[in-house]
Amino acid sequence: MKIVIQRTTGVEIRIDGKLHSATGDGLLILFGTKVGDTGESCGYLADKAINLRIFEDSAGKMNLSALDVGAEIMVVSQFTLYADTRKGRRPGFDQALKPPEAERLYERFVELTAASGLVTKTGVFGAKMDIAFTNHGPVTIILEHEL
Repeated sequence: MKIVIQRTTGVEIRIDGKLHSATGDGLLILFGTKVGDTGESCGYLADKAINLRIFEDSAGKMNLSALDVGAEIMVVSQFTLYADTRKGRRPGFDQALKPPEAERLYERFVELTAASGLVTKTGVFGAKMDIAFTNHGPVTIILEHEL
């Protein structure tokens, strides 16, 4: 399982040109699963994401977590995180988990993130979405958990 965390000053998700959801200052988390992933990875990565100290303290050092600053979280499923580009010019997605199981793990990750008490919003699993955000810092962290 892999997540890409981006510190943002807000995120907007549009589907078919209509605003679906939006957050303020916080994190955009892109969530991807691969064959063999389990719910155990959801717990590990949700905890890591909300407790990762990537927000600045009063001294300007990245020393505060999403929990410390009351960040808002946007979680978006993204199977392309497991694109295989080693051969040819067209990415392959054989390692990406198939939709029914991937959606179950995505929903579990969202549930665990929301259990932190932070405002947690989502896109729509499998939908074509337009995502607008400002990467603040910029700060982008990639986390992966394998069993």
